[in-house]
Amino acid sequence: MPNNWMHVALIRAVLPKARIVDVRGHPLGVGWSAYKQHFARGQAFTYDLTELGRYYADYATLMAHVDRAAPGCVHRVIYERLVADTENEVHALLDHLGLPFEDGCLAFWDNRRTVRTPSSEQVRQPIFTEGLDHWRRFEPWLAPLKAALGAVLNTYPEVEV
Repeated sequence: MPNNWMHVALIRAVLPKARIVDVRGHPLGVGWSAYKQHFARGQAFTYDLTELGRYYADYATLMAHVDRAAPGCVHRVIYERLVADTENEVHALLDHLGLPFEDGCLAFWDNRRTVRTPSSEQVRQPIFTEGLDHWRRFEPWLAPLKAALGAVLNTYPEVEV
C-alpha cells in the first residue's frame, strides 16, 4: 500500500518481531504509474507530479532512517531486480520472512483468489518486462516529478543509509 511506510515505527513498536518488506520501483516509474491511476480514495497526492515526488522522497528518506536505526529489519525488494531474477528474489524474500519456498510462489498468476488492487490485471499473468520503462515515453512531461524527487532519483536503486 502506498501509505504503509508512514507506519513503520508504529508497527515496530507494537509488533517488535514484525518483518518489514519494502518493495521499491524506479521513482519515475512508480510516480508515473501512480499519477495515471485513479484511486478510489486516500491518495490525493497522486494527482500532482510535484506532490508525488515529495511523497516518494519522504518515503525513501524515512526508510533510510529505519535502515540506520534498525539494520536488517527491512527486507528491500527492488522491482526491476525482481523482474530480472524472480526466483532468487523470491527465495531471498521468503528467507527474510522465515517461510518455506513453494512452487506456487513462481506461478502466482495461477490463483483464483480475489485481487482488489490497481494491479489486479497484472497479477493474473506471469512477470513481464514490457512495463518497466513505460514511463520513459512520458519523460518530457515528468519534470515536476524529477525536480521534487531530487537526490532520490539520482541514487536509485541504492538506498542512502
